Order: sequence, then structure tokens, then C-alpha cells
Amino acid sequence: MINVGASAHRALVAHPGAELYGSDRIVLESVTALTTRGWDVTVALASSGPLVPLLEESGADTVAMPLPVLRKSKMSVRGLLSLAVETARTTPSIVRTLRRCSPDVVYISTVTIPWVAVVAKLLGYPVICHVHEAEDTASKTIRMGLGAQLLLSQRVIANSNACRELIVRDIPILERRMRVIYNGVAGPRTEPAPPRDSLTGPIRLLLVGRIAPRKGTDIAVEALGILVRRGLDVTLDLAGGVFADYEWFEDDLRRIAASAGVSDRIRRLGVIAQVWETLESADIALVPSRAEPFGNVAVEAQLAARPVVASAVQGLIEIIDDGRNGRLVEPGDAVALADSIQAAIDGWDVAREQAIGARIEALSRFSPERYRTDIADAFTSTTESSR
Repeated sequence: MINVGASAHRALVAHPGAELYGSDRIVLESVTALTTRGWDVTVALASSGPLVPLLEESGADTVAMPLPVLRKSKMSVRGLLSLAVETARTTPSIVRTLRRCSPDVVYISTVTIPWVAVVAKLLGYPVICHVHEAEDTASKTIRMGLGAQLLLSQRVIANSNACRELIVRDIPILERRMRVIYNGVAGPRTEPAPPRDSLTGPIRLLLVGRIAPRKGTDIAVEALGILVRRGLDVTLDLAGGVFADYEWFEDDLRRIAASAGVSDRIRRLGVIAQVWETLESADIALVPSRAEPFGNVAVEAQLAARPVVASAVQGLIEIIDDGRNGRLVEPGDAVALADSIQAAIDGWDVAREQAIGARIEALSRFSPERYRTDIADAFTSTTESSR
């Protein structure tokens, strides 16, 4: 894609990964929002991956910039010392990149790279921080530590009201700087096939997301076992890779599946570049997350016209209206998840019609065009207020 018109402004976008998970796709939408408005955009990435060619296709430049990333594995004395060493080592590179780009705005795509905000502020560059995290189960100390960097931002964007409320609860002074912008989620390029008229043969369940406790993969496997014991012919596809350092959880899943006698009913699809063909082959999409600040996969399931059963948690509550455009269940409760899946199966005609209606609503409510307009306006207002 070629930039429209002469570049009036420059933006530096800092992002820690280059895969194609939810936050990666959203940063691509943000970059596209700017390049199509004539911004000169440089994206600084801590790693290489399939996101890079998509960013360059959108009209942005990409550069490698080592970034100290704050992960849960760093939340120990040894981990924090390691992070401090990494921060000292990477700071010169961050400074050089910022000065070379000389941006009108520095856009930080996540709270997990807080040092970029510190350096940008010290160098006098306006900062926008986009928050995709809502760690309500973390201690207040950790939440305050993650949120402190937001005090350095001229504007803070939250991807849901649940995310915004958690931040304001801990740091009330940020309320006036915050704006909620729901993610823009692009649908399939062609009209998806509607759900099956009748559920003959195996009923295909699908969970798209990284293999990790917070995504509730174990709850989905347990629910599968419950449904099979009830006599239902169901299978489960898992699309997504394993979080780094969570290989132990993958072993737990194997043990749970073996204990329930459903190992042969689970397919591991790994990381998939495009979700639409996989969704089209599914009957019911599951989003059993224990925490989900927004929930791109729930929107994608709606855009694919597939019934969704999700946890009643955080941003998922803002996407799904229980009983109208999907089903919500208590997070972490495999029996409740199984009950809701079975209710959708037993009332398939209703679930099918609701899924078709949910697609129409999602096309408008979570459109990339709406998201890009909102993001571009946030950048424009930040540059104007910084003059």
C-alpha cells in the first residue's frame, strides 16, 4: 500500500513481537490507520516474524530494536535483576532509533515495554500508550508498576471498558487521558458459509488462541470429556501455539485428555496464519478465557457466523450479550462450559440464527474502518495538543 499524499507527520511504533496473534494484528491495523492518512511510520520490533512483511506492505518501514519486555517470568528478584541488565544494554539502541526517527508521536503498543515510554519522555517526544492488558488477578503492586508508565503518556487508549476501569481504579488521575477504542477486526474476504442446517456426524468445537492457562485451554479439554461422557459425539480443534515457558501446561493438557479418554478427539492445528477456513470447518467456537481484556477471537467467530460460547469475563462481556449473540459462562467452570455447549447443540436452530445475526452486528461494531478512523483521530489530537 502506498501512502496517500505527502507525509505531514512521523510516528514511531514500538511493538515487542512480530507474530500474528491478536495484539500483532491490532498494531497492523493501527499502522494502516496512519499510513493511509499520510503519516510516515516506522515500526520498531524486538523480533522478526510474519508481521514484518504485512507492516511493510501497509506502507511502514520496520527496524530491529532490542526491547526489554516485562513478562511474568521476570517477577522475581533474579528476573528483575536480569531485566535491569537488559534495560541498560538496550537503552542506547532505543535512544538512537528515537533520535533517528525524530517522531511527532511515539506509539507504544503494550504496557509490557515500559522503558520505551521513559526514554521517549526524557527525549521530549509525545507518547501514546495502547493498553491491551487487564490484569485484575495480579497484585496491586504489579498493576501499579505496569500502569506507572501511563503517567508519561499524553493519551492512553484502552481496548475495552473493563481495561479502562481497571487502570482508572488504580491510577484515577489517568481518567481524563483515557479513551476506549474497541479493536477493529477484519472479517473474511468472502461471505462465510452459514452454520450447518443440522448437526449430523461429529460436532466440531474450536478454540483459537495460545495454549496457556489464561486462555482456558484446560477448561475446554475438560468440557470435551464431560460431553463425551454424556454420550455426545464431539471433537475439539486447538489452533494456536504454546506460550514460551508454558510447555508444562501442554503436558498437563495431555494428561487431562488422556484421563478423560478424549485424546483421539483433539486435533492440534498449531499457529494458523488465517483463521477463516478453520472457523468455517467448525460448528461452535469456544473462548473459555480466565482473563480477556478484549477478545478478538470472539469477534472473529461472530464474523464467521459461528455460535460462540465464552467466559463471562472482562472484554468478552462487552462483545457478547448472553442469549442474544452468543453464550456466556462462569470462567474456569468446565461443567458450565459443557452445559452451555450442549444447550447450543440442543437448540441448534436458535443458535444458528443468532450466529447469523451476530455477524451482521459485528461487521459494523468492530469494523477496521471505524477503528482506523478512531486511531488516526487520537494521533491527530495528540500532535495538536503537543504543539
